[in-house]
Amino acid sequence: MIQLLFAAISAEALLILLLLFKTPVRKLAVIGLDRVKRGHGPMVVKTVAGTVCVVLGSGVYSMVKIRRRGIEDGAANPTDQVLMAKHLLESTLMGATLFLALMIDRLHHYMRELRLRRKSMETVKKQTRAFEDGKNGNSEELKNLEEETRTLREKVKLLESDLERRTKDVHAAEANSVALRKQSEGFLLEYDRLLEENQNLRSQLQSLDRRLSRSGSKKNT
Repeated sequence: MIQLLFAAISAEALLILLLLFKTPVRKLAVIGLDRVKRGHGPMVVKTVAGTVCVVLGSGVYSMVKIRRRGIEDGAANPTDQVLMAKHLLESTLMGATLFLALMIDRLHHYMRELRLRRKSMETVKKQTRAFEDGKNGNSEELKNLEEETRTLREKVKLLESDLERRTKDVHAAEANSVALRKQSEGFLLEYDRLLEENQNLRSQLQSLDRRLSRSGSKKNT
């Protein structure tokens, strides 16, 4: 389960990098996302996301249950600590997977909007060029063209400011994904440490059992 989640996070991070930088592979990635969002693709994605959410909720419930049991017993046993770390790591990885999937969806949406806005800007440039070529026309048509050009330029400014804001959001989302990846690596190290402590405690318990059995056998003799 953990290996599968790490593989999914790595694949999503790679796809985000492909979408952020202008390379020939980005066109293929965009085309692939366009095909995924057609037909039965959205239903499949929603089903998978719902399943992950259910598993995430189950993991959170297990952590709460272990926490309550530790409070009732007064001290958590090593097995509960290992299970707690395992559930925490899995929940973090599933949350990161859902977050990266959402970020991929938003990046793809913004890229489609950017493509449409570029087309509208090209249309504005063509109309402006036509306006400059038609300066010798009648005055009424020139006034109409001037008014339309002014309106279109205002729209272009609004689109450019919106594009700049959305670009900042994308960079912020990328920084969040890097922070989540580092946090998941820290949880994995903590899980390894807890597992090693559990093994040490088990070996100590086994040695104590052997000593007790030896002392019991000596008393019987």
